[in-house]
Amino acid sequence: MESKTLKSNGYQVSIICPKDKGFDKEFEVIDGIYIYRHDLPPEKSSVLGYLKEYSYALFHEFRLARKIRRERGFDIIQICNPPDVLFLVAVWFKLFYRSKVIFDHHDLNPELYESKFGKKGFFHYVLRIAEKLTFRTADQVISTNESYKEIAISRGGKNPKCVQVVRSSPSLDFFTAKKPNPDHKKGRKFLIGYLGVMGESDGVDHLIKAVDIIVNEMKRVDIHFCLVGSGPCFDDLIKLTRDFGLAKFIDFTGRVSDDDLLSYLSSCDICVNPDPLNSLNDKSTMNKILEYMALGKPIIQYETLEGKRSALEASLYAIPNDIKDFACKITELCDADKHIKIQMGSFGRKRMENNLGWKFQEQKLLEVYQR
Repeated sequence: MESKTLKSNGYQVSIICPKDKGFDKEFEVIDGIYIYRHDLPPEKSSVLGYLKEYSYALFHEFRLARKIRRERGFDIIQICNPPDVLFLVAVWFKLFYRSKVIFDHHDLNPELYESKFGKKGFFHYVLRIAEKLTFRTADQVISTNESYKEIAISRGGKNPKCVQVVRSSPSLDFFTAKKPNPDHKKGRKFLIGYLGVMGESDGVDHLIKAVDIIVNEMKRVDIHFCLVGSGPCFDDLIKLTRDFGLAKFIDFTGRVSDDDLLSYLSSCDICVNPDPLNSLNDKSTMNKILEYMALGKPIIQYETLEGKRSALEASLYAIPNDIKDFACKITELCDADKHIKIQMGSFGRKRMENNLGWKFQEQKLLEVYQR
């Protein structure tokens, strides 16, 4: 959304990113935007795995940035996180070519590390230093919400005039509900959907344990679950599902095309966000929440600061990290009057149309680039 907005407003845009399933060309042009891709080693959720991945990525991203500099040049380099190490690429061009640097702040990496590994220690300290150096390198900062803006000012030492909230909102032209496909329900009355990454801090294990309560304790066999996405815990989550005897109640789609994604989510009665409450998730706005709202879906999530700020009345809020209450909220909303679910979904869609949608973020992004 950012790159398309910039392109349509006269900027020449080049993107450097990893290859992914179905996107394995080293170079292509999409919508007039130049895309340069590099390989990555397999995902491995460990300190050594991350070090290998980041070292590999930094090498190739620096190589490709120099290639873009030679081929067409650039005045501004925007770095996104995680991780907070891309300043090592950006600072070269800032020092030797006077390029301006914009930091697009997506995650709180020290808190992300703590949520993944359950401790602070040496690497947490290193991440705090990397975060500080990233803020120091940046001429402007894009924050995804007010909590991140406060951190950029307090922890990052940025002048408030150099920090702008630009939410990671979906395009409402694209994220619009399609005709439901009843096949996704596998013959059951209700379909519950999840969209997103499947890592340690994303709480998908909470969701599977909630399904265990719903199916094996509450004896509900009229609810089906569809989990769209992938991540480093994907295989472990499938194993957990089988261990609980839930394979016929939960579909793991993996990463899917945009059309299939909309088909699955449009067929859902309710969408869920099982991110547990911790120092990262409390202050983060999950893209999936805004995408659920754009599709007009009622939501269930744990009560977090930014989750509630975003969804308001579009969501039911479970007691933080209470898996049984999360399970009860799912059955409660399934059994609620149809008009309640419609009202919640409509509230979320209207909130996107009137406050949070991408059209309200575009001008904010352009202001950052103009500064």
